[in-house]
This record gives sequence, C-alpha cells and structure tokens, in this order.
Amino acid sequence: MTISPVKDVAVDTGKVMWSPDPAEAAESNLARFMAATGFPGAAYDELHAWSVAEPGEFWSAVWEFTGVVGDRGATAFVRDQDAPMTGSRFFPDATLNLAENLLQGPADAVAVLQADETGAVTEVTRDELRIRVGRAQRMLAGLGVQPGDRVAGILPNTVDALTHTLAALSLGAIWTSCAPEFGVQGVLDRFGQVDPAVLVVSAGYVYNGRRHSLVDKGLKVGAALPGLRHVVILGGTSSASTTGTARVHGAADLTDELETAPQFRRLPFDHPAYIVYTSGTTGLPKSIVHRAGGVLLNTVKEHVLHGDVRPGDRMLYFTNTAWMMYHWSIAALACGASVVLYDGAAIPKDDPAVLFRLVQDTRATHFGTSPKYLATQDKLGIRPQDTFQLERLRMICSAGAPLTDDHFAYVYGAVKQDLILASISGGTEILGCFVLGNPLLPVRSGEIQCKGLGLAVATLDDRQVPVIGRPGDLVCTEPFPSMPLRFWGEDGWERYVGTYFATKPEVWYHGDLAEIRPHGGVVVSGRTDTTLKPGGVRIGTSEIYRVVETTPGVADSVVVGFPVEDDMEIWLFVVPEAGRSVDYAEVRHRLRTQASPRHVPARIFTVPAVPYNLAGKKVEAAVLQTLLGKEIKNRESLVDAGDLEHYRLEMLTEVVA
Repeated sequence: MTISPVKDVAVDTGKVMWSPDPAEAAESNLARFMAATGFPGAAYDELHAWSVAEPGEFWSAVWEFTGVVGDRGATAFVRDQDAPMTGSRFFPDATLNLAENLLQGPADAVAVLQADETGAVTEVTRDELRIRVGRAQRMLAGLGVQPGDRVAGILPNTVDALTHTLAALSLGAIWTSCAPEFGVQGVLDRFGQVDPAVLVVSAGYVYNGRRHSLVDKGLKVGAALPGLRHVVILGGTSSASTTGTARVHGAADLTDELETAPQFRRLPFDHPAYIVYTSGTTGLPKSIVHRAGGVLLNTVKEHVLHGDVRPGDRMLYFTNTAWMMYHWSIAALACGASVVLYDGAAIPKDDPAVLFRLVQDTRATHFGTSPKYLATQDKLGIRPQDTFQLERLRMICSAGAPLTDDHFAYVYGAVKQDLILASISGGTEILGCFVLGNPLLPVRSGEIQCKGLGLAVATLDDRQVPVIGRPGDLVCTEPFPSMPLRFWGEDGWERYVGTYFATKPEVWYHGDLAEIRPHGGVVVSGRTDTTLKPGGVRIGTSEIYRVVETTPGVADSVVVGFPVEDDMEIWLFVVPEAGRSVDYAEVRHRLRTQASPRHVPARIFTVPAVPYNLAGKKVEAAVLQTLLGKEIKNRESLVDAGDLEHYRLEMLTEVVA
C-alpha cells in the first residue's frame, strides 16, 4: 500500500472532473431508454421534463424497459385533481411481488458475494439463493406469517439477512430491520412501534476483528415486544424456550432440506413491503411504510437509468441493514446485477483499505460509500489506484452528506480518473434519490449531476417562489411512486402529511437546503432544521465544512446555530489532528475569504470528537440540544453517545466564563 498525502489535483467548485465518452454514452442504458421513448439524442432536460409532465407514460416505459415482472394492469396513473401529491395513484390495477423481481435470473449467475473484514468472499448463485429463500419462506409460513404481518430482523449485512428479507416479502409480509450494533432500547424504539409477529436474530456479527453475540440482545428485545409470537435465531441456539410472549427457536430446527424455490404471492402495487426508520436522534424514530411497487419501480429506475447498472455488474455498497441504502442496494438484483454484502467495519484497524481491496477482488462495477469514508481514506494516505486493480469500477456513489471539493479531488486523484463519482441525495422517506448521477452528463466538483427522472424537484425561497442559482428549500411538486404509504401506527396518515406537506399543501418539503444551478447541477448544503441564519441569512452547514475541513490541523468539525436574543450565532467545534492544534484565526480568515464574512463563526471551540449517528451522519441537532441543556431521547442512534458530553462541558465553561 502506498501512503502519501493527496494534493496533486487542484479543484474549484464546478470544475469538470469527468466527461462521458460519446461512444460509451451512446451504449448506456439511459441513451437506449431515450431512444425507446422518442428522445434519441435529446438533452437530458427534455427527457426529464417529459418524465414529470407525463407520469403515466414515463413510469410505464420504466416498467417495460427494466423488465419488471408482474401484471401492470390497464391504468398507469390516476391523478387526483384536488390532492395531486397525496391522492394520486400509480398502477391501481397492477399486481407484483418484490421478492420475485429480485430473485429472477439464470440459475448459475452469481447473485451474492458475501465478504468480511478478512477479505474472504463466498459466492452464492441465483439458484442457490432461491433455494435458501424457499426454505426460509416455508419456515416463516410454518410460523403462521400472513400478508401484512411484520417480520423483524436484527441482522448484519449478510446473505442470511437478504434471505429472510426476501422470504418475508415473498409471502406479502412487511420486512423491517435493525443493525446489530443498535442497543436494546434503540431496537425497541423502532420495533416497539410496529408489533412484529416474528423476530429473526443472527447469532452474532463481526466488527473490527471482534465477534459479538446477538442472542442475549435478541431475547431481551423479544421479551419487551407484546404480541410477538416467535424468535428465530440464525446460526445458533438458546437455552431459553420462551421470552415474553414469544417462543424461541433455532432456525436449524425449523428449516427443511428441500431444494425448491419459493412461491410468490403477487399483491397490489400499493401493498406494504418495508417499514424503515428515520434516525430519530432527537426523538422517537418515524416508522415509514413503503409500498412494494413504488420501491421496485423507483429503485430499478435509479439503478438502470441513472447508475447504468447492467446484467453481470456487481454492486458493493457499504451499509447496515437499518439504513435505507440496504433496501436500495439489494434492488440491483432486479437489474441482473450481483450484490456484494459486507459484514464488518468500514475501516478495520488491521486493513483500513479492505473495501477497496474487495472492490478489486469481487470485480465490483459500482461502489457505495460516504463522505466520511472518503475523507478518512484521504487522511490515511490511501491511494487505491497505486495498489489495486480497479479496471471494472465505473461508478462510486456517495450518500449521507454532501461531497466537498476535497472528496472529488481525492477520488479523481487517488482512486480512479475514469469513473462517475455520483453524489446522491434523497432519503429514507422516499427510499431513493431526488438528485443523483447520470452517465450522459459531466461530473462537476462539489455538485450532484442532475434531478431524478420522474421527480419534479425544485428549490423555493422563503416566499415559496422557485429560485435558480441560490439556495432554497428542496421540494417536489408532482407525485411519484415511491412516496410513503403512511407512517405506521395511530394517526399515521395525518403525521405523514403533517411532516412533509404542512409548509405548503400538496408540495413535498424534504427538509434540505439546496441550490439548483443554471446548467442543472445541484448543491445540497445541509438540512433546513440545522440551517444557520445569522442576521436572517441562510447558510447551509456544508458551506462551513467545505472550508473548515481543508484547514491545516483540522481533522473534523461540527457547526450549529446558537440562539442569542432575537438572532443566531454560528458556533463551530473543531477536532484537531493528532499532535496538532487549530489556528482559530486561520479558520476565520479562510471562511471570510473563501465563503463570506457571514460564514465566520462567533465562537470556536476545540473538542476531542464529533458525534455521528449509525448512518454516518453528523448529528448537529443533537449537539445543539445538548448545548441548550435538553435531553437527547434517542442516544441509541449514536455511534458513541458519550461524545455529546464534551459539548455539555464546553457549554458549562462558556456559561462560567
């Protein structure tokens, strides 16, 4: 491994880092789709405008082009004139099964490559996966699982998790999952809302070279879930025969040895398939219900058209089973691609470049990661292009937070020049992306390439007027299939509508501050609920991070808007690099000259760590609540809740001073 700092690519925001080769672009799925829909050689903006103006035609074309399995029915779209966003329906007569679509394909084609921190890889063919899912399906059916029942899992990102996800979906049950690193209360904050019938628990998982048991955690969770009927332990057993109201089983005692594929129950397009959860850092997580047809149609659109995923491709996305990127990435199976499932730490202490090594060893074409991962690899001096053979890698996707110029410089200077770095942004709420990559458009530093097809994305100012070239609220003004069905539980519909449509009726306010540039690129600056507004001027937090985290001596940072009388002050917290201190004057100078005088913080503090949630996102809201002396109700969602203590102490010091 070559270790050296990456400084050889100078970048300005908006600089073109990659441009499509005309011959390769012409062979892309998106170019073929444009030709098939009457837009050969047209500008992307023309296709996008049609996809929004004619939703029935567009989504029918996606269904046909991507080969969705099911009965489409006679009607593609029914518009509710009084409630176009919340009342319109897609494919009201259609029937399909999400698992059936993910499990189709040639028997001997590789479906899954399971990998771990050692770099070991196990391949599972599509036929072998179908057999595994068939056995799990019969096990769940034998436990009485019916359509609409919730099947919950506490599982690492392995083929066992995928098997039981697909088995539940094949029966028409609703799958919901938590990552194994969640504590008992964190799991109960989620599963306690949805009343699962069956809880599936892995015997254990590996993280940073250590194996952790999950059996005791699973039993404690099971004991606290009223109405739970069964707990199934995968790869292990328990001495307990019951926990709470549930019977406890080892999976081996319930699983047959038949080598037959599952049977698929085709259900309406709007039948619920997944319950996923918001991070819930400052309150109880929202339980979001997603429909099978909407999830399938939107994810294959994103993979096939925006990601150019083709049969035989391989997707390695670092995720856990709690994050929406798990559900998003496994949908690549429906496109004829293989998925690489990784159980372990992103940057293990014994092999910090293991994920890039796996990209090489699995011959991955698509690699999914986060800004924090790329920044850490850069700081470690890891240059994959000097160490690994990455000739098949065509796209790196990054989600969870905005990418800065430094991230683009690192990827194109140290990883590979001939690929698409696709910054993607959307959310758990839509199980997809509002803005994402595009094989026909250039990649510009600091930008997301385009709006998603079929999504009427815009930015509105405080007067609710559309704006171009300056920040505004990211909204969607027309319906799309992967909108949630509702939130789970009592008043779920009312809470859903109140969350996304309260600002302006029938306009989806996503909660992101973004800028749509004249050429169509998008810059997301952060969440609107953590937007800084000193003197009434809106500043996205990523605008601060882009400058601060390139300052010598700064390893990480977090910024909040602290209320002061009738205004707000910018408070910046910096983590110094090991053995170094941070020059506050230099930080202020860089912000003043590279951003604006309004970006300069009123206070700067040094702290030992920045708190992150389990999805790898900085928790600015939790930092602010801690500074204000408020209780953080869902500490289980944080990687290390103890990190917040430093901010409480800084606040006490500030008050005393």
